[in-house]
Amino acid sequence: MKAMILAAGLGTRLRPLTDDRPKALVEVAGQTLLEITLRRLRESGIREVIVNIHHFPDMIATYLQKNANFGMHIEISREDILLDTGGGLKKAAWFFLDQSNEPFLLHNVDVLSSIDFARMLESHCEHNALATLAVQNRETSRYLLFDENDELCGRKASRNQPDEIVRSTPHPQPLAFAGLHIISPRLLTLMTEEGVFSIINVYLRLAAQGEKIRAFHADPYYWRDLGKPENISRADHDVRQHIFTL
Repeated sequence: MKAMILAAGLGTRLRPLTDDRPKALVEVAGQTLLEITLRRLRESGIREVIVNIHHFPDMIATYLQKNANFGMHIEISREDILLDTGGGLKKAAWFFLDQSNEPFLLHNVDVLSSIDFARMLESHCEHNALATLAVQNRETSRYLLFDENDELCGRKASRNQPDEIVRSTPHPQPLAFAGLHIISPRLLTLMTEEGVFSIINVYLRLAAQGEKIRAFHADPYYWRDLGKPENISRADHDVRQHIFTL
């Protein structure tokens, strides 16, 4: 399985840590977020990775070169303008469109987790899904909605706005997205959007057309969003207390 690491963002929520570096090079317990993600991928048997970059892009390219790509085959996808998650993936689609038709992993660089990639892939293949999203039952400002079959059916709107329902279901379940996806390459051929766009909007459009976008329940695993300085401090604490092992 190949993977893409989404690392192009400005990391504005991480300031001042990202005033002089990209968020991918912010550290937890002495290791950069990029190194932590790459090592997790490598330990899971993934050897081919593409990383999108934009904010301080040369720092990331130089970092990878100095570390001999951590023993992996790594490609770089430079974005002159930020393309968001969907646009970034579409620009890097060439990396996954080979003859294998094998699903690939899309991983946010600012997520620290013990989520089992192999188990996610197994679930994805078992249900013949177009995409499988790691989700959790936790508080968030942005919920995705899933039906009784764990298939995406909408998105919960902000306060005082109606929910966006793309497939009717009597009891939609709101779940928080954890920043990891397993995706079948066929999705890349269905991305009609251009320029800057979110992958979530693609999922909602395709779910409305009957495509299977499934939930993978990741509540049993360790997970932390590293998008804020205080969350970096909490992750440092978790590593020191052996709650999570790098």
